[in-house]
Amino acid sequence: MSQISIKSSINKPFNAIVYGGDGDLAFRKIYPALFHRFVDDQLQCDFRIFPVTRTDRKHATFFEDIKRFIRLSSSYEVNASKLDQFIEKFQLFIIPEHTDENYEAIKKAVDEFPTYQSVYYLSTPSSAFGPICECLKRSGLVNSKSKVVLEKPLGNSLVSSKEIHQKISKSFSENQIYRIDHYLGKETVQNLMVLRFANHLFEYSWNSDHIESVFITVAESLGVEKRGDYYDKSGALLDMVQNHLLQLLCLVAMEPPASLEADAVRNEKLKVIKALRLLDKTSVKAETVRGQYSRGMVNGEQLNSYLEDIEKYSSNTETYVAIKAHIDNWRWKNTPFYMQTGKRLASRCSEIVINFRSVRHNLFPQQGEIPGNKLIIRLQPEERIELVQMTKLPGPGGYRYKPISLKLDYVDSFSERFPDAYERLIMDVLRGNQTLFMRQDELEAAWIWIESIVKAWNEVEMKNVLYEAGASGPGNLLINGEPLWCTDK
Repeated sequence: MSQISIKSSINKPFNAIVYGGDGDLAFRKIYPALFHRFVDDQLQCDFRIFPVTRTDRKHATFFEDIKRFIRLSSSYEVNASKLDQFIEKFQLFIIPEHTDENYEAIKKAVDEFPTYQSVYYLSTPSSAFGPICECLKRSGLVNSKSKVVLEKPLGNSLVSSKEIHQKISKSFSENQIYRIDHYLGKETVQNLMVLRFANHLFEYSWNSDHIESVFITVAESLGVEKRGDYYDKSGALLDMVQNHLLQLLCLVAMEPPASLEADAVRNEKLKVIKALRLLDKTSVKAETVRGQYSRGMVNGEQLNSYLEDIEKYSSNTETYVAIKAHIDNWRWKNTPFYMQTGKRLASRCSEIVINFRSVRHNLFPQQGEIPGNKLIIRLQPEERIELVQMTKLPGPGGYRYKPISLKLDYVDSFSERFPDAYERLIMDVLRGNQTLFMRQDELEAAWIWIESIVKAWNEVEMKNVLYEAGASGPGNLLINGEPLWCTDK
């Protein structure tokens, strides 16, 4: 088996205590991520994994489930001996309530390894973050070597986000808190930094003088699945834009940091969020679209509507949102950033498209206006980078041209196994590198911008536009005439 290594190995022993240890995220992402790093010799240290569950689980079936999900996540034949070695690292804890008495067993297990760093991974609803952290503190389970990883959502408003942080900060300092966003662990997202700051060609032209617009799309073909209760309280705006899309926007738009040190990068991201123009009841009508999927047909199969999926007669929750955002600073004045995300769309696709301006003078007027170049950064499903440029067609008879893509296809260019985003992020937690994790002031600034949209929607009583499940969004609705679909469409 050949794999891509993630720089240096971890040689500091650790305990990983996973709350929500029998949840979907733990089985599908956290345990496989740790296993693949273990197999690739990135964990060159002793470590223990302590799943914490609320409900009683039979140990035998629990560990068989872990093995099954690890095999499902693997693009190579899993070595049975390595898998058994990995499973030996586990000790399961059943904790029905967060009480000092129930935490005694965890403390006893952690105290066996007093020199290890302890990573508390909270893969639970955010309402449990406070009680867990408070109980950890009271039980003497938090020290200078402790870290806490928080999965989204981190509240549903600015007020609730501050309340959650206030509770957590009583137990952990800011440099111990890791707010995880798996989009930032993707290889192509990581390559944004290198693409911009290691290539004079792009950094020189990375501004409103040369870039006409930026499109950021995260489209999902699935519906709400088993997340109906949660999703109906959040919608596409809070579930996707508030974190994933805004973080992608920050990486595209931020100024060059002085270094790759965590706070240097996060300071520049914060400046971008603070420069976002707030929306009001006038601009929200012209610069946002919200929609909800209805019944649709895909390959002869009828797909349910959103209301059928959540088993309700009515709901004003949006499953699709498109926004025209403006960054009011020197670099991006008059360059709009279009963001769209939605469920039950025609295809699964996440990408960033940088639309460069056309040439100032057309030497080939016989073919009409020359389209601008495009830089396409595809995050999923096939990770790749494309530069679309005008190229002359072969043959005599004048200058005939068409757009041709120069592609860096990660799958074709690198035959090694691609580490999952969680592998990179968990390794960064173990190393103590917070560069890819949101700081609290970033989170609060993002909420201020998001709440300007929510408030404006409420003031104008913004309705959802229905779109058929399996379609490309709400009909042909565009923001100011700009098409928003993926480049493959």
